[in-house]
Amino acid sequence: MPIDQPLLEAMLDSWERNNTILLNLLRIIPEGGLDARAMKGSPSVAEMFTHIHHVRLVFISEDAPEFARPMPEQTLEGEWKAEHDRGRIVQMLDESAKAVRDAVKGRLQTGREMDLHYDHPILMMQHMIWHEGYHHGQIKLALKLAGLPLDNKMAGPGTWRVWMNKTK
Repeated sequence: MPIDQPLLEAMLDSWERNNTILLNLLRIIPEGGLDARAMKGSPSVAEMFTHIHHVRLVFISEDAPEFARPMPEQTLEGEWKAEHDRGRIVQMLDESAKAVRDAVKGRLQTGREMDLHYDHPILMMQHMIWHEGYHHGQIKLALKLAGLPLDNKMAGPGTWRVWMNKTK
């Protein structure tokens, strides 16, 4: 399958922007916000961030294992284990974002399908973007319900502008 290089670069850029938006959200969460929950029994904001990292790594291990990274040590909480060190969360998300990028790009360049899920490697990336956008909304809702809302003046520059601003 020949690769349209400009299209591939645009797709990979969209993935990098998605990760940037997630990290920007993490950076503006107010003190105490990592423990916020939309309701009793739902995951905390911290748990959602570590879940996102976990999901990225699981799908890579199942669909493009040659790009797999070590899974974080699992505890009773498993993929929902809360991490409260923001620096560590940034590191985790950057590492798993790179792994997704490498897996999609690698499978496209070699013309290989994904092993278990997805009809095309780009669908894995699109699934991740959709999944993370879903949790982005859950995080903002949990913060709002906890009395720690992020208004659009605060969140907008790190989210919508990242998608919409031209870089060239």
